[in-house]
Amino acid sequence: MQEQATSSIAASSIPSSSERSSSSALHLEVKEGMESDDEIRRVPEMGGEATGTTSASGRDGTSTAGQPQPSSAAGTQRKRGRSPADKENKRLKRLLRNRVSAQQARERKKAYLIDLEARVKELETKNAELEERLSTLQNENQMLRHILKNTTAGAQEGRK
Repeated sequence: MQEQATSSIAASSIPSSSERSSSSALHLEVKEGMESDDEIRRVPEMGGEATGTTSASGRDGTSTAGQPQPSSAAGTQRKRGRSPADKENKRLKRLLRNRVSAQQARERKKAYLIDLEARVKELETKNAELEERLSTLQNENQMLRHILKNTTAGAQEGRK
Protein backbone atom coordinates (compact mmCIF):
# COMPACT_ATOMS: atom_id res chain seq x y z
CA MET A 1 0.00 0.00 0.00
CA GLN A 2 2.79 2.41 0.91
CA GLU A 3 4.58 1.51 -2.32
CA GLN A 4 1.50 2.51 -4.31
CA ALA A 5 1.31 5.81 -2.43
CA THR A 6 4.94 6.68 -3.15
CA SER A 7 4.64 5.72 -6.80
CA SER A 8 1.47 7.81 -7.19
CA ILE A 9 3.20 10.76 -5.51
CA ALA A 10 6.21 10.37 -7.79
CA ALA A 11 3.95 10.03 -10.84
CA SER A 12 1.93 13.12 -9.88
CA SER A 13 5.08 15.25 -9.52
CA ILE A 14 6.34 14.18 -12.94
CA PRO A 15 4.68 16.05 -15.81
CA SER A 16 3.21 13.94 -18.57
CA SER A 17 4.35 14.38 -22.14
CA SER A 18 1.37 16.63 -22.89
CA GLU A 19 2.15 18.76 -19.84
CA ARG A 20 5.81 19.04 -20.85
CA SER A 21 4.87 20.27 -24.28
CA SER A 22 2.29 22.74 -23.01
CA SER A 23 3.28 26.29 -22.24
CA SER A 24 1.55 26.23 -18.83
CA ALA A 25 4.06 23.69 -17.51
CA LEU A 26 6.86 25.91 -18.79
CA HIS A 27 5.45 28.89 -16.90
CA LEU A 28 5.07 26.77 -13.78
CA GLU A 29 8.78 25.89 -13.83
CA VAL A 30 9.75 29.53 -14.29
CA LYS A 31 7.62 30.57 -11.32
CA GLU A 32 9.34 28.03 -9.08
CA GLY A 33 12.67 29.74 -9.68
CA MET A 34 16.12 28.56 -10.65
CA GLU A 35 17.63 25.55 -8.95
CA SER A 36 20.88 25.91 -7.05
CA ASP A 37 24.02 24.18 -8.30
CA ASP A 38 23.74 21.57 -5.53
CA GLU A 39 20.16 20.76 -6.50
CA ILE A 40 21.15 20.42 -10.15
CA ARG A 41 24.07 18.09 -9.40
CA ARG A 42 22.07 15.89 -7.00
CA VAL A 43 20.43 12.91 -8.66
CA PRO A 44 17.25 12.16 -6.71
CA GLU A 45 16.42 8.67 -5.54
CA MET A 46 13.45 7.43 -7.51
CA GLY A 47 11.13 4.71 -6.24
CA GLY A 48 13.14 4.04 -3.08
CA GLU A 49 16.07 2.48 -4.99
CA ALA A 50 19.58 3.60 -4.18
CA THR A 51 21.67 5.00 -7.00
CA GLY A 52 24.07 2.47 -8.40
CA THR A 53 22.24 -0.60 -7.13
CA THR A 54 20.62 -3.15 -9.36
CA SER A 55 16.88 -3.62 -9.41
CA ALA A 56 15.13 -6.75 -8.20
CA SER A 57 15.30 -8.17 -11.70
CA GLY A 58 19.00 -7.76 -12.50
CA ARG A 59 20.56 -8.91 -15.74
CA ASP A 60 22.43 -11.72 -14.03
CA GLY A 61 19.17 -13.50 -13.16
CA THR A 62 19.49 -13.00 -9.41
CA SER A 63 17.54 -10.68 -7.18
CA THR A 64 19.21 -8.17 -4.92
CA ALA A 65 18.73 -10.61 -2.05
CA GLY A 66 20.82 -13.18 -3.94
CA GLN A 67 17.95 -15.56 -4.69
CA PRO A 68 17.63 -16.77 -8.28
CA GLN A 69 14.72 -15.55 -10.39
CA PRO A 70 12.25 -18.18 -11.56
CA SER A 71 12.91 -19.02 -15.19
CA SER A 72 10.30 -18.64 -17.91
CA ALA A 73 10.37 -22.42 -18.41
CA ALA A 74 8.90 -22.85 -14.91
CA GLY A 75 5.64 -21.31 -16.10
CA THR A 76 6.18 -17.68 -15.04
CA GLN A 77 6.84 -15.04 -17.66
CA ARG A 78 9.26 -12.19 -17.32
CA LYS A 79 7.72 -8.76 -17.64
CA ARG A 80 8.67 -7.22 -20.98
CA GLY A 81 9.38 -3.52 -21.06
CA ARG A 82 9.19 -0.96 -18.30
CA SER A 83 6.28 0.95 -16.88
CA PRO A 84 5.87 4.55 -18.06
CA ALA A 85 6.85 5.82 -14.60
CA ASP A 86 10.09 3.80 -14.71
CA LYS A 87 10.85 5.12 -18.18
CA GLU A 88 10.19 8.68 -17.04
CA ASN A 89 12.36 8.24 -13.94
CA LYS A 90 15.16 6.83 -16.07
CA ARG A 91 14.82 9.73 -18.53
CA LEU A 92 14.90 12.30 -15.72
CA LYS A 93 17.99 10.72 -14.18
CA ARG A 94 19.68 10.72 -17.59
CA LEU A 95 18.78 14.39 -18.11
CA LEU A 96 20.20 15.29 -14.70
CA ARG A 97 23.40 13.33 -15.37
CA ASN A 98 23.76 15.08 -18.72
CA ARG A 99 23.19 18.48 -17.11
CA VAL A 100 25.85 17.80 -14.48
CA SER A 101 28.25 16.47 -17.10
CA ALA A 102 27.74 19.53 -19.29
CA GLN A 103 28.36 21.86 -16.34
CA GLN A 104 31.56 19.99 -15.45
CA ALA A 105 32.70 20.20 -19.08
CA ARG A 106 32.09 23.98 -19.06
CA GLU A 107 34.11 24.31 -15.84
CA ARG A 108 36.98 22.24 -17.28
CA LYS A 109 36.97 24.35 -20.43
CA LYS A 110 37.03 27.57 -18.40
CA ALA A 111 39.98 26.34 -16.31
CA TYR A 112 41.79 25.26 -19.49
CA LEU A 113 41.26 28.68 -21.10
CA ILE A 114 42.52 30.45 -17.97
CA ASP A 115 45.68 28.31 -18.06
CA LEU A 116 46.15 29.05 -21.76
CA GLU A 117 45.74 32.79 -21.20
CA ALA A 118 48.34 32.71 -18.42
CA ARG A 119 50.72 30.80 -20.69
CA VAL A 120 50.18 33.31 -23.51
CA LYS A 121 50.99 36.20 -21.16
CA GLU A 122 54.12 34.39 -19.93
CA LEU A 123 55.31 33.63 -23.47
CA GLU A 124 54.64 37.21 -24.63
CA THR A 125 56.76 38.52 -21.75
CA LYS A 126 59.58 36.10 -22.58
CA ASN A 127 59.35 37.00 -26.27
CA ALA A 128 59.64 40.73 -25.47
CA GLU A 129 62.73 40.05 -23.33
CA LEU A 130 64.32 37.98 -26.09
CA GLU A 131 63.58 40.65 -28.73
CA GLU A 132 65.21 43.28 -26.51
CA ARG A 133 68.25 41.04 -26.00
CA LEU A 134 68.44 40.40 -29.76
CA SER A 135 68.37 44.11 -30.48
CA THR A 136 71.14 44.77 -27.93
CA LEU A 137 73.34 41.99 -29.35
CA GLN A 138 72.80 43.19 -32.92
CA ASN A 139 73.83 46.73 -31.94
CA GLU A 140 76.90 45.40 -30.13
CA ASN A 141 77.81 43.22 -33.12
CA GLN A 142 77.47 46.17 -35.48
CA MET A 143 79.70 48.33 -33.25
CA LEU A 144 82.34 45.60 -33.01
CA ARG A 145 82.37 45.14 -36.81
CA HIS A 146 82.76 48.88 -37.25
CA ILE A 147 85.68 48.92 -34.77
CA LEU A 148 87.22 45.89 -36.46
CA LYS A 149 86.90 47.56 -39.86
CA ASN A 150 88.51 50.75 -38.58
CA THR A 151 91.39 48.93 -36.90
CA THR A 152 92.11 46.69 -39.91
CA ALA A 153 91.96 49.70 -42.26
CA GLY A 154 94.35 51.60 -40.00
CA ALA A 155 96.73 48.66 -39.81
CA GLN A 156 96.77 48.30 -43.59
CA GLU A 157 97.56 52.01 -44.01
CA GLY A 158 100.33 51.67 -41.48
CA ARG A 159 101.90 48.89 -43.52
CA LYS A 160 101.88 50.93 -46.67
